[in-house]
Amino acid sequence: MYLRTLYFLVLTVAMVVGCKEVKTKAPESVTAENNKEQVPTATYEDLEGNPIELSDYKGKRVLLNYWATWCRPCIEEMPDMEKAQAILEKDNYVFLIASDQSVEKINKFKEARGFQLNYIKFNGAYAEENVSALPATFIYNEVGEQVLRFDGGLKWDSPEMIEKLKAVQ
Repeated sequence: MYLRTLYFLVLTVAMVVGCKEVKTKAPESVTAENNKEQVPTATYEDLEGNPIELSDYKGKRVLLNYWATWCRPCIEEMPDMEKAQAILEKDNYVFLIASDQSVEKINKFKEARGFQLNYIKFNGAYAEENVSALPATFIYNEVGEQVLRFDGGLKWDSPEMIEKLKAVQ
């Protein structure tokens, strides 16, 4: 009985102390007002930090691929994506390869792997784009409407895929 009472008392004290609201003022150097320049305002940015929005590409067909440096299927599809990019360039396509990782990490990957793809930084959360697994690829038509979605790694330069992408209206 004594142990049960002691246990109850310890649990009650832990709950009271653990659930206590602690109000602290953020140090001046971390306040939102002083941090304005560091918060990305664009959904995407190029590797030089320039803001990009998908609306910047109206009039073009866009293949937007979400990937990560640690994602094996993402990396495995990149050589085929690079070939498809070359094939579809004359068909008014822009390929954007978006990662939510740091620009430094993307640049290191780009230098190490040597793929000639248009890497960009994604400043949002994958969940906001309904992406729960990588790679995920969205195809937009020339007026900016999403018309196709592909989940998982694919053979982007296959004749069937090239025809499907060329048929996008």
